Amino acid sequence: MSTVIPVERIEKSILLLRGQKVMLDTDLAELYGVETKRLNEAVKRNIDRFPADFMFQLNEEELEILKSQFVTSSLRSQFATSNTKGGRRYYPYAFTEQGVAMLSSVLKSKRAVQVNIEIMRAFVKMRQLIASNKELALKLEELERKSDRHDDQISAIFAAIKKLMLPPSKPKNPIGFR
Repeated sequence: MSTVIPVERIEKSILLLRGQKVMLDTDLAELYGVETKRLNEAVKRNIDRFPADFMFQLNEEELEILKSQFVTSSLRSQFATSNTKGGRRYYPYAFTEQGVAMLSSVLKSKRAVQVNIEIMRAFVKMRQLIASNKELALKLEELERKSDRHDDQISAIFAAIKKLMLPPSKPKNPIGFR
C-alpha cells in the first residue's frame, strides 16, 4: 500500500511543546486536505473528545518561539494572529498523539483515516528512534566506564615496564666466589 503523505513531511510537522510531541492545527489541516478553520470547527463540535492532554492552545510566548524558528516569511505568516488579511484571529491549537488519533473519529473522510494511519506510524517511528538513542547512550556510557578501568590497568602495566627498564640503583652483589 502506498503512503498518502511522505513520512518525512509528517516528521517535520511534529514539534516538541510543553515537553510533548505535538502537531499544529495548520499542519494537520494541510495533511488532511481541509481548511484549518474547518478542522477546528469539527474539533469544537466534539470538544468533549479533546481533553487538555489531547489538545491545547498555544500561548503568546510559545507562538513567538515558533515564529523565531521559521525563517521564511510564508511560514511566519501562517502564525500571524492579527485581524489583517491572511492572519489568524486566535492562537494555534496543538494536538498530542492521542489528540491526533481522536481526530480520525471527528474527521470521517477516507483521506483523514489514511493520513491518520501515516501520522501514527510517524509517531511510533520517532518513539523507536528515541528509545534506540537511549540504548546507544547507555552502551556508550558503559564502554567509557570500562575504558577508564582499562586505562588504569594499562597505566599500571606501563609503570611496571618503566620500572623494569630503569638501571639498578645500587650494584648487586656479584654472584660466585670471591
